[in-house]
Amino acid sequence: MERKKKRLANVPEDLQDYKSKAKLWFGGLFAPDREIYIARAPARLDVMGGIADYCGAVALQGVLKQAAVVGIQLRRDRRLLVKSVGIENDGFRSIADYDLDRFYDTGAVKSFANIRQDLLKDPSTLWMAYVLGAYPVLLHEKIAGQFGNGATICIKSNIPVQAGLGASSALVMATLLAMKQAYSLAPDAFQLAKCCQQVEQQIIGVPGGIVAPLTSAMGKNGKLLVIRCQPHELLKMITLPADIQFIGINSRIKPANDHNHYIDSRTAALLGRKILIARLQEQGVANPFNGYLCNLAAEHWQERYQNLLPEQMTGRKFLDQYAGHDDEMTEIELKKTYHVQNCAAFPVYENARVQKFIKKLETYTQTGNRTILAEAGELMYESHAAYSELVNLGTNETDILVSLVKKLGPENGLYGARVSGNGGGGTVVVLTAKNNEDTIRNITSQYYDQTGFKPDIFTESSPGGLELGAETIKFT
Repeated sequence: MERKKKRLANVPEDLQDYKSKAKLWFGGLFAPDREIYIARAPARLDVMGGIADYCGAVALQGVLKQAAVVGIQLRRDRRLLVKSVGIENDGFRSIADYDLDRFYDTGAVKSFANIRQDLLKDPSTLWMAYVLGAYPVLLHEKIAGQFGNGATICIKSNIPVQAGLGASSALVMATLLAMKQAYSLAPDAFQLAKCCQQVEQQIIGVPGGIVAPLTSAMGKNGKLLVIRCQPHELLKMITLPADIQFIGINSRIKPANDHNHYIDSRTAALLGRKILIARLQEQGVANPFNGYLCNLAAEHWQERYQNLLPEQMTGRKFLDQYAGHDDEMTEIELKKTYHVQNCAAFPVYENARVQKFIKKLETYTQTGNRTILAEAGELMYESHAAYSELVNLGTNETDILVSLVKKLGPENGLYGARVSGNGGGGTVVVLTAKNNEDTIRNITSQYYDQTGFKPDIFTESSPGGLELGAETIKFT
């Protein structure tokens, strides 16, 4: 295989391993003497705000060492052959086969609904849809005009699934980056992130946000991204002081119902948005909060806005009065009771917390005053509590982890913690002093004693997908 003999310090180990072991892992699938385009996209760590992206929040995100690596080799036929190393451990078939022509009907690209039905019909290869869904999305978005060749696509990922780390977004992003090189496409970072979001929304049927794919694409080693989701804008990157870091502790809880609770909370918030727009327009406000709840000032919520919303409302009653909630990715259930007031309040308060948190970090960078870190940590604890109190996405296990962090506190170099991503289990993100491994191990040991689950710890960062781009190798 053509490759450099020495490992490069700035190239992640998983990418180097893929290059050196691709023949061992995939030699029966990749053909010799033909280019293999390899791309890598990392997991994200949702430090603050990621769950409120659908309401226009500012989100603070980091990238982890864990990543998905995808290699693509163009074929001379129109077959799509996909293999994922290790997916069989989760009960799936590790190899899937498809044909490019199945995306078309009499020369035109099929609808997303038809493609979704076809890709998802075999439960043993559901994972395939995240990868192959990139093809119809690129066609629908007019980024690709035609795919003349099929491809062999081989995957190696070490991101835990259902851990709130954006595993599916990283997989789709790595696939898109490899396809970009293999098929000579030219999407920019925001187009890639939108395509990734479209795969999850239109092909998988999950109302995912833009934050995870944008972070996976644009992340930087050791930096935090500040993203405003209106609809998507990278405001800046923050370099942390050398004496602190954010780490992730995976609770190992993979809840069965977090997806439904997330959809309910999102739907309820957007019901609240529609009601507020109508009520404020009745008062003569022409374009209230520009359509994004997070443009409302949290300090005025209770006084000006809260009482304009019902505490609860059935889907049927809402539709009778307002026709729809302007969100094509969630369906209003007629018999369901939505907690409109709390779910609309959550993104407003969360957005305010994120912006205060960012200012605290920047102040600490300037002053080194650790009291500021404790104040930032309190905002994390408030955010975590709101997951349970307002949007029903808390769990006992993540509460235990956060409580253990809070109990040890700043005197042990622990400043704050909150559940990451969509909640309902998954990973807790912790603001801690650097080189605090013994304290973190103490927490995970106590957690294991209380729950019987041995958590994963994520401490290291890595480059985003666009920074590395795609590399090319050949088998000899």
